[in-house]
Amino acid sequence: MPRPDRYAVIQTGGKQYVVYKGRQLEVEKLAGKSRVVFDQVLLAVNEEEVVMGEPFIKGAKVKAKIVERFRAPKIKGFKFDKKMKYGKRYGHRQEMTRVEIEQIDLGALED
Repeated sequence: MPRPDRYAVIQTGGKQYVVYKGRQLEVEKLAGKSRVVFDQVLLAVNEEEVVMGEPFIKGAKVKAKIVERFRAPKIKGFKFDKKMKYGKRYGHRQEMTRVEIEQIDLGALED
C-alpha cells in the first residue's frame, strides 16, 4: 500500500513507528483508558513539506485510540552449563496494546 500524503514517525517504548490516520499498530504496554497521545514525534510529512525534529518536533502530537490490550506470544529460552550439569528454562510474554491513529497534529507548524 502506498504511503499517504500526511504521515509521521513517532517514538514509543524505545521503538520508532511510521504512522498515518487510520493505521493500527501494536506497541508495548501503554497506560490510559481509551485514548493516548504520543508527543515524541521525530518526523512529520504533509502535502507540501517535511519537518524533522531535533530530536523531537515541539508542539507536535499524534492522537490515537486504544483498540485492544493483549499479550504477545511467549518467548522461551534455556540456559545450560554442561560442566556444572545446570539447566534453567525461562519464558516471557510481553504486554502489548493495539492502537488506531486518529489524528496527526503538527501544532504551530501547520500555520
